[in-house]
Amino acid sequence: MTTELQSLENQIESLRQEADRAIAICETLSGLEQLRINYLGKKGQLSKVLGGMGKLEPEARPRIGARANEVKQALQTQLDQRRTALELALIEAQLKTETIDVTMPPVYRPQGKIHPLNAVIDRALDIFVGMGYTVATGPEMESDYYNFEALNTPPDHPARDMQDTFYLPDGNLLRTHTSSVQIRYMEQHQPPIRIVAPGRVYRRDTVDATHAAVFHQLELLAIGENLRFTDLKGTIKEFLGQMFGDLPIRFRASYFPFTEPSAEVDLEWQGKWLEVLGCGMVDPNVLEAVGYDPQKYTGFAAGFGVERFAMVLHQLDDIRRVYASDLRFLRQF
Repeated sequence: MTTELQSLENQIESLRQEADRAIAICETLSGLEQLRINYLGKKGQLSKVLGGMGKLEPEARPRIGARANEVKQALQTQLDQRRTALELALIEAQLKTETIDVTMPPVYRPQGKIHPLNAVIDRALDIFVGMGYTVATGPEMESDYYNFEALNTPPDHPARDMQDTFYLPDGNLLRTHTSSVQIRYMEQHQPPIRIVAPGRVYRRDTVDATHAAVFHQLELLAIGENLRFTDLKGTIKEFLGQMFGDLPIRFRASYFPFTEPSAEVDLEWQGKWLEVLGCGMVDPNVLEAVGYDPQKYTGFAAGFGVERFAMVLHQLDDIRRVYASDLRFLRQF
């Protein structure tokens, strides 16, 4: 055996032993990949050793090549085995950190309930949607036009005193009713229209057992050809029947600037007449404001205070209870 052949074999064997030790103690996948490149890469240590084969006799080269392939395959096998072991260790460590201890007592989370105001709104919307109405919403901050002028309430109209609200420095205001949603919807749609608009409204009311400066309304609007007051009465009767049951109702003549004729609706509840909502036929001026032909289309509208319905249905004595967030009160519903 020539000196060059013996030297190459010794180098290959030394390289194998060195790589064996390095792979065995490697603890990371990135480190393992670096070892593979260092020993078996195109510019790795094994390739450098084989670069000395040019000094060997031709008949000795196959022997070194075969030995080098054996070492390469052995190291690749060790690398694969070590990689598998490290991956399994990572999975086991992740499982330990993410495992839920089912023997521990759970964290108690009390079951949530629907707020009485939301329950009334949901119940009313279910009724109207069942009658073919679409739910519409709009901004709570409104312009004077949408809140008053388009609803036949010019700046000098006395009805504004009844709906005084909170005015903002930029000239906008907090809406006093959800009727503004009706105007916005009519500007974007052509008849026939059937919508119901729930939402929060604001007025400068003195807070007491039956009034609040911030409350909720739900209003409906129907526009089409040949709609009459009898259609309005039938709709209101059906709604109140589903909401309160088969109870006597009555319509009293009233006034709203955006409906003509207008009426208040009373419900006989526990032996007393209770005012529950207002309604009327849409004033022709309102139809003209949104570009509808009042000679072709008619319509009716109605609205009620959600808090008032909640007080009647749940026999509440003070409207402020629904805003207090007192769990002793809310847990009853």
